[in-house]
Amino acid sequence: MENCHSQEYQTPLSSFAVKQRAKRAGRLDWYTSIFELIDMRSFSNLWFWIALAVAWSSASHWVLGVPYDMVTRARRVGGQAETDLEDIARVNTNRILYIARVSGIWLLGATCFVLTALAMLGFLYGIEFAQAVFLLGFPMSLVGLVGLSAARKIEAGEAHGEPLCKRLTRTRIYTQMIGTLSIFVTALWGMYQNMSIGVLG
Repeated sequence: MENCHSQEYQTPLSSFAVKQRAKRAGRLDWYTSIFELIDMRSFSNLWFWIALAVAWSSASHWVLGVPYDMVTRARRVGGQAETDLEDIARVNTNRILYIARVSGIWLLGATCFVLTALAMLGFLYGIEFAQAVFLLGFPMSLVGLVGLSAARKIEAGEAHGEPLCKRLTRTRIYTQMIGTLSIFVTALWGMYQNMSIGVLG
């Protein structure tokens, strides 16, 4: 009789425990799905490669803040299109040079600090997210230096007509070269990381 009574009292408790475990399992599955969607393992994550492609396509199209289609239109049509190109190039060049002269040292120091921290966290301590951000941020900093050099040359006497178009085109070519090399190195490193960790099986 005591066993029967104990079984009767244990049955609802055990069913309650089963339900609680099922709820916890459901929550764990939900959390697992979320973390798979926003996986911090960047090189096996599709979103990182989409962000990489968007970043470099944008950097290639916007040269010193000037959309490159304005350069081609100014060369082809001239007139008002060329005047518009000169105006927007002058505004963006003055803005870049003003920022560089006022707070260039602080920006350089902050950029070097962040890149050094990312490099140490990524390649010394093996944090993959830091590796991915460094492989995107370091080449972009080189693009920034190329743009700063171009802005100074535009201010020095290449602010009008064909010299301006040539300078913007040359800056775009340099940006594309840096981007191509960066994507190649990032792809090689990403494949090495995925193979070494065993994502491919």
